[in-house]
Amino acid sequence: MAAQNSAGIQTLLDAEREAQKIVQKAREYRTKRVKDARSEAQKEIEDYRKQKEDEFQSFEKEHTSGNKAAEEQADKDTQKQLDEIKAIGEKTGPKVVQDLIKAVMTVEPKVPDRKV
Repeated sequence: MAAQNSAGIQTLLDAEREAQKIVQKAREYRTKRVKDARSEAQKEIEDYRKQKEDEFQSFEKEHTSGNKAAEEQADKDTQKQLDEIKAIGEKTGPKVVQDLIKAVMTVEPKVPDRKV
């Protein structure tokens, strides 16, 4: 009976070792799957980020081209107005200076009216 108990114990120990191997393999498989899932998720995130970045670049390019045209037109209009102002200044500048000097130099003293 001792031999039978010894064989039964040995069978149980073998079964326990086999169970430990199965558990170890399951842990390794789970760890590998978690790593694979993380790397796959990271790849998907990078792909999504690149896609959104490309969309943003095309949106920005589309909308800034309209702004550049408007900006160039505004620069042209501003330059035209500056040229007009300079022409008017050159034409009437000496007369304005003369009128200012005359107004400053011509003194007409006047006694203010005092009402009590």
